[in-house]
Amino acid sequence: MAVTPPICAFDWQAPDFALPASDGKTYSLADVSGKNGTLVMFICNHCPYVISVLDRIIGDATELQKLGVGVVAINANDAVAYPEDSFENMHKLNLPFPYLHDETQAVARAYNAACTPDFFGFNTDMGLQYRGRLDASGRQADIPNLKRDLFEAMKQVAETGLGPRHQIASMGCSIKWKNT
Repeated sequence: MAVTPPICAFDWQAPDFALPASDGKTYSLADVSGKNGTLVMFICNHCPYVISVLDRIIGDATELQKLGVGVVAINANDAVAYPEDSFENMHKLNLPFPYLHDETQAVARAYNAACTPDFFGFNTDMGLQYRGRLDASGRQADIPNLKRDLFEAMKQVAETGLGPRHQIASMGCSIKWKNT
């Protein structure tokens, strides 16, 4: 089911975390923070929205890292109900940034993550400056000449510390919450 998260609550403070990654290490927010900002993404392995844009996510993240923006992805989906999203299967993506497993879903709840992908862009003070979409593609894979909403917003954050005032919400599959 497609879900649209709320738009940016400017200067909302990023919750800290300590989560295991697919590379065998454990990362905190400080470990992944960049000198010019930090991008926290909630993604997963099975979501068609994520799968269709994963190459663009990787490309934009790689460019943002060159601009001093720290990048991290977090998978919080219920791996019992969705085995493709298990910690073991996370290793298959081989991402160029830490891919963390939020098994308890506590971090996703602290961030109020709603969907995959869900993007949170923070400035150097860890104040939220962007909570919007990657681009206008939705689930469509290769659409030429799309405005790169996430990249442009995070570039602006890296340069000025402030995100754009006009943002368009991301859309994706709902986080697969555990029955508690």
